[in-house]
Amino acid sequence: MRAAIFLDRDGVINHDPGDYTKHLDEFHVLPTVMEALRKFVDGGFDLVIITNQGGIAKGLYGHAEVAAIHAHLERLCEANGTPLLGTYYSPHHPDYGASLSRKPGSLMIERACARYGIDPGRSWMIGDKPRDLEAGAGAGVQGVLMPVNGELTEVADRILSTLQQEPHV
Repeated sequence: MRAAIFLDRDGVINHDPGDYTKHLDEFHVLPTVMEALRKFVDGGFDLVIITNQGGIAKGLYGHAEVAAIHAHLERLCEANGTPLLGTYYSPHHPDYGASLSRKPGSLMIERACARYGIDPGRSWMIGDKPRDLEAGAGAGVQGVLMPVNGELTEVADRILSTLQQEPHV
């Protein structure tokens, strides 16, 4: 089974302006992201994006805008040699109805694990909000909380050094 790094998008991969990334021209990858993704892939992990996009439910942007942003991110990752295994998003917002897919629910992670044969016990969820880690925990995935718009390379180094310290069986 595969090991994966599940990544929240806004605030982890790209700059989170605090009021939704609505269009491609507002999507700016954070400075250390591509280096961190390279470290994860070199460490044997697949990469999966897990993101809430509640602005869709609020009518601030649509599925087409999210698709354009994700296609752009996929191209950047391919060019970096760090392809995304999958991208999952929930278009729901609790002010407009309940959804099992929205984080802190674990359904998006569970779907990725089932589809791609990912071992939750060997995987990590990285997010900038407690709900990201709650989603991971619900699927049996350990989590790391990082600052909004923080340094993803620091998280990568921490995870990879933890794995190097584990005894080999």
